[in-house]
Amino acid sequence: MMLFRSSFKLFNSSRVSAYQLYSTESLLSSSSSSSSSSSSSSSFSELRHQIIGGNGDPRIPVTPILNQWLQHGGSLTHNQIQYLIATLSYSRRYTHALQISEWMSESSKYNLTPGDVAKHLNLISKVRGLEQTESFYRGIPDALIGFKVNAALLKCYAEHKSLEKAEAIMKKIKKVRPVNSPACYNMMLKLYAQLGKYDKLDSLMQEMMEKDIRNGAMFTIRLNAYVAAADIEGMEKLLMRMEVDPLATVDWYIYTTAANGYLKGGNVEKALSALNKSERLAVGRSKWLAFASIQTIYAAIGNKDEVYRIWDKCKASNGFWNKDYLCMLSSLVKLGDIVGAEKISEEWESNYKVFDTRIPHLMIHTYCKLGMLDKAEAYIKRLLDSGKQLHASTWDNLAEHYCLDNNMEKAVQAMKTALSAERSRRRPKPFVLAAFLEYLKEKGDLESVLQILKFYL
Repeated sequence: MMLFRSSFKLFNSSRVSAYQLYSTESLLSSSSSSSSSSSSSSSFSELRHQIIGGNGDPRIPVTPILNQWLQHGGSLTHNQIQYLIATLSYSRRYTHALQISEWMSESSKYNLTPGDVAKHLNLISKVRGLEQTESFYRGIPDALIGFKVNAALLKCYAEHKSLEKAEAIMKKIKKVRPVNSPACYNMMLKLYAQLGKYDKLDSLMQEMMEKDIRNGAMFTIRLNAYVAAADIEGMEKLLMRMEVDPLATVDWYIYTTAANGYLKGGNVEKALSALNKSERLAVGRSKWLAFASIQTIYAAIGNKDEVYRIWDKCKASNGFWNKDYLCMLSSLVKLGDIVGAEKISEEWESNYKVFDTRIPHLMIHTYCKLGMLDKAEAYIKRLLDSGKQLHASTWDNLAEHYCLDNNMEKAVQAMKTALSAERSRRRPKPFVLAAFLEYLKEKGDLESVLQILKFYL
């Protein structure tokens, strides 16, 4: 175990940057008032709030908060650390989750489990790529390498679509657990489907049938593969088979998948029939997700009446969340119903409980795309006047369309606003950046040129 922990330190010694050291101060300063008063009786909820509810910028490390917490008498159990890692991972804050996982691994207080190592492996894959994932795997003691760790490595290979390596580790897993590993089989099925390896997909499905480890996910993966390949005949045959197989899950999702397949094949009538079946099966907690999927397909078909009918059905059932408004607005934009989208947007502005920047971004992007820059400006002004802030990507989008409209003064101003927005890392399109630099060069504004180059290059 000591060798394992030493490898962690060597592995991470080059990861600290000047930015991280600088940013640590800003992160700690935002939480120092609560941390300085911490004592041994401090509740874990305080620490959880500082890390989970704090600044999500991946460039700012969170481990100094853990160290400060312990220095002021706080304590951390193994389960609490696992909770932090899992919660950050669920929120896609993989860099912070990896930092805490490394912090735990370097500590002598916690006995790492195979599950801890497996999670760490996946986090390295997401943050640093396959090469460093494999390097870490080679340093894991044999005592900790088992099914969980090998399955985690398989997941990494599958996510990176590394077929040969995935097949090699799958072969190793089969030797350890020749029967009871359906999750690994499903990962391979999905990988084959994504890569269009349908012969291998069918062969593996047959192997699962023979070993009696078939499951509902197996059928769903194959159905999606038929849709991706526009193989409507194969899709229909599998659908009929699923409808009589007790192990197959035939729910609203299956029929929306079929509807997409029919639509892809140009058969609108069968797509509508599948949507009707899907709607009848839309029950329970997933009902709202089902309605959103059905609504989106109706929009793709071009059936505005059905889009509004599903919207009214949702409204009558239990009101709306931001995601429901976003789905409806996207559907109306796809249908070209800008007036309808504006009405829904105004309704959202009057009723939202939590401001969601994605909704104004969608409306502003739509206005810009249609050349309605005056409407985009009016919408932005109304939001800013009410104290709201817009995401950097919204300003980037506005700057791009000002550039296309040859209004470079406003384009540069929008770009500067994007640069000053918190956590902005999006790069403008090359032609936009070139136009900015040329314009500023002609004006002799070298300070702005350097500001933009320093940020993006």
